[in-house]
Amino acid sequence: MNDLMPQENESESKYTQQHLANERTYLAWIRTAVALVGLGFLAAGIVFGDNRYSGVGHMVAAIAGISSVLLGGGVVAAATRDYLRKREGINKEQFRSASFLIRMVFISLTVIEMLLIVLVVLMLYRSPF
Repeated sequence: MNDLMPQENESESKYTQQHLANERTYLAWIRTAVALVGLGFLAAGIVFGDNRYSGVGHMVAAIAGISSVLLGGGVVAAATRDYLRKREGINKEQFRSASFLIRMVFISLTVIEMLLIVLVVLMLYRSPF
């Protein structure tokens, strides 16, 4: 078993630049996830901080907020899985793009965007201006 460890380390050091790029990509996905969670708290906080909005506004804000937090967690899980798969692929000299992660984020953000548009419309409708 000790014979495998030096071989794995040699393979990793052979592709240092690719591994570093993989880590930078992973950290970018983590920053995206943190921003999504923050967006969820912001969406919920705007409406719940003001009593002028109806139950529908609170419901839309809650759904948008919870969806954003769940999406952030999903992005962390998918990015970690993708990072580990790419790490293995780099060492085996194979590459597979992250199509699942991209599609998941795109579809989820589209749904959350629609919820936030509804929330903004409700806020403008209820605004005293």
